[in-house]
Amino acid sequence: MAMTLRLSDKQSAALKKVAENEGTSMHEVALTAIDEYISKRQKRLKDAISRIATEDAELLDRLSK
Repeated sequence: MAMTLRLSDKQSAALKKVAENEGTSMHEVALTAIDEYISKRQKRLKDAISRIATEDAELLDRLSK
C-alpha cells in the first residue's frame, strides 16, 4: 500500500540525518520506527492494564461486587 507521510521540516531533517548516519534510506528508517512502535504496543497495553489493576485494586474489587 502506498501512502504519503507529511513531515515538518524539523522531522524531515532529523530523519535524513539518522538515515545518513545509518547508511540507509529515510524510507527504511521510517519503516523500522513503525515496526518497532507496533511491536511494543502490546507490551505498553499490558503494562497499563497491570498498573491500573494495581493502583485501583480496591475500587475494582468494590465494583465487582
